[in-house]
Amino acid sequence: MKPVVMAQLGCGYWGPNLLRNLSTSPLCDLKWVVELSAERRAYAEQNFPGIQTTDSMEKVLNDKSVEAVVVATPASTHYDIAKRVLEAGKHAFVEKPLAMNTAHAEELVELARKKGCLLMAGHTFLFNSAVRYMKQ
Repeated sequence: MKPVVMAQLGCGYWGPNLLRNLSTSPLCDLKWVVELSAERRAYAEQNFPGIQTTDSMEKVLNDKSVEAVVVATPASTHYDIAKRVLEAGKHAFVEKPLAMNTAHAEELVELARKKGCLLMAGHTFLFNSAVRYMKQ
């Protein structure tokens, strides 16, 4: 199976955890990290060699090779950013919450359907096998 070319928007509090997992997965080809903070971009460059960094989301949205985008930005920005990602025809994984209200979340779901894109909200430990086995 060919890896999915991906970008991540945001490398703040939770972003490094996502970067670590995405960069080690054989299913992902993490190409970009978009981060406004020069310090956090430097962190990504030092710890994840080979990943391109930028402060411009437009570079990712215009990069035709990018198939999917991870949104790990402040919660208040999730709706606007996810909407732009989906409008660009890219699959989106959005850290929780998907949006700040139900109407915006429903709009994103409908947009994903119209664009034929996958939309997923991140839920810490939902798919973690250690937690899944503990519940049994």
